[in-house]
Amino acid sequence: MTQFLHSLPLVGKITICRQGDPLSGRFVGAFTWNSMSGRSVRLKPVPLQSLSELERVRLQEVAFSRLLQEYNLGCQITIPKDGQKRKKSLRRKLDSLAKEMSKDKEAMPQAFGILLSQVISNDRTHKQRQEPQREEHRDPSDLVSSLLHLTSRKSTKDKELSSSNSSLSSTSETATETPSPSTPEAATHTRRRGGVSVDCITDLDDNQSRLLEALQLSLPAETPSNRKKQRDKKLSLNPIYRQVPRVVEMCCLHLEKYGLQTVGIFRVGSSKKRVRQLREQCDLGMEVQLDEANSVHDVAALLKEFLRDMPEPLLTRELYTAFLNTMLLDHPDQESTIQLLVYLLPPCNSDTLQRLLEFLATVTAHAEDSRDRDGHEITGNKMTSLNLATVFGPNLLHKQKSSDKEFTVQSVARAEESTAIIGVVHSMITTYETLFMVPPDLQNEVLMSLLETDPDVVDYLLRRKDSQHS
Repeated sequence: MTQFLHSLPLVGKITICRQGDPLSGRFVGAFTWNSMSGRSVRLKPVPLQSLSELERVRLQEVAFSRLLQEYNLGCQITIPKDGQKRKKSLRRKLDSLAKEMSKDKEAMPQAFGILLSQVISNDRTHKQRQEPQREEHRDPSDLVSSLLHLTSRKSTKDKELSSSNSSLSSTSETATETPSPSTPEAATHTRRRGGVSVDCITDLDDNQSRLLEALQLSLPAETPSNRKKQRDKKLSLNPIYRQVPRVVEMCCLHLEKYGLQTVGIFRVGSSKKRVRQLREQCDLGMEVQLDEANSVHDVAALLKEFLRDMPEPLLTRELYTAFLNTMLLDHPDQESTIQLLVYLLPPCNSDTLQRLLEFLATVTAHAEDSRDRDGHEITGNKMTSLNLATVFGPNLLHKQKSSDKEFTVQSVARAEESTAIIGVVHSMITTYETLFMVPPDLQNEVLMSLLETDPDVVDYLLRRKDSQHS
């Protein structure tokens, strides 16, 4: 079918089309795009978690490119890999072997001292096991009402996203309701073009997994560009679920409810016995219920232990030097580079960091004494953003775990690094509300990169953005 390019009055128009295909989304300048249905979509700042899985991966690449082109951090920068395996020393290999041999004697921990991606996976498995039990005790009338509600919402969403000329009509992708990032089950059935989404590979049984592996091994060697295209096809066009460990969410909720007026929270000592009991319950995969009977200081210590014992720090070792060197830049550039480095983090690290910073900002908002409506004085917790950065900085950003003896005698260089670590985390706490917002210019670069390699999905993303804005 002959394609006609309709002229647009704005300068800088970019139109991508292919012979025999409907016209894809069009960039018309000033962060404004036209969808195939004729709707004009102006890009606005959006939360990082609202981006689709594909957009978040492309945002990593765009942020990486901008860091190299516009800022000189004086160090090598690499995009951290989720659950990346590292070369092990002989000592670490022996330790790993000893752990493998003791598997039968001791259950593997479910939360503490393991990779963050594994913690998230364990939490998903736990939730999937809990769902059948909840359904057994669910009122049938509630189930009927929920189904009617979902059906009505799906019908409304289908009408909003339907388009007779959609370039996705030839694929297996159907425009469905955007799942909530907090519901893993909603994301597990997202598919693109007949490919298996990374979210639903874990749902395959053993025979299907072997078949998928055999098919992958039988494929001929691919070029890097082809591998990139194949990777993108497996990424969801919808937001992935919010990846925050249960133990982190549990501790934050408890401390927000009971600990905001506690003086010296995170500084006052806790009961090692009670903290160990809570830790063991979490590692056994138990459903831990925290209430007013639990000491605020015990829960605060549990949260710090989780972050401290992570084999890979939350801000990753790959970006350690880059984060520290942001403190050498001018203040406006500090915030910009820290934000770009945050975009490089794997989703589980980024989502967990956002939840933690949101909590720390809430704590510091109650640092000073205040008065209630009746004029009664409310004691502040005295934990300013600088105090919290001092406490949490070494747990979030470090090259390697150091012993107590190494901390007692610090060199000048070590002291300078500690100051920079505190500065980075302090900046994150004070700017967390904008830190995880994606500005229009970066969204624009993401869409432009998709136009070059995957133009058929741009229109779908534009319509979803338009639906979110409206």
